[in-house]
Amino acid sequence: MTEILMDTVQSFNEYLPRVATGSLEIAVKLRSDQIANALKMILEFSEGMSWLVEASELFKANEVKVSIQIEKIQGFFQEINTGLEMQDYVLVADMFEYEIAPFFEEATLIEIQSN
Repeated sequence: MTEILMDTVQSFNEYLPRVATGSLEIAVKLRSDQIANALKMILEFSEGMSWLVEASELFKANEVKVSIQIEKIQGFFQEINTGLEMQDYVLVADMFEYEIAPFFEEATLIEIQSN
């Protein structure tokens, strides 16, 4: 396994558990009317998800098994955007708390096989 691939696996494994925690923080901020802070965190979440998608593509190209369903992440994006367009912050908060956080809590870390 190349060094860049191993570094990406390590970063992936470190980032994954933080997504669930961050999702819950977003929900709290939305519910406590800290909309500007929540929107900033949602932007950061979106950037992180883009990185996860890129990393997953790198893993797939190098035959590294990843259990995350990219399609599900893309579905989250669509639902978040719909909720934000309607300014339905309760809906968006519920998504982060009841759908996104559990999804990432259950996500499996990548095991690196040593030769």
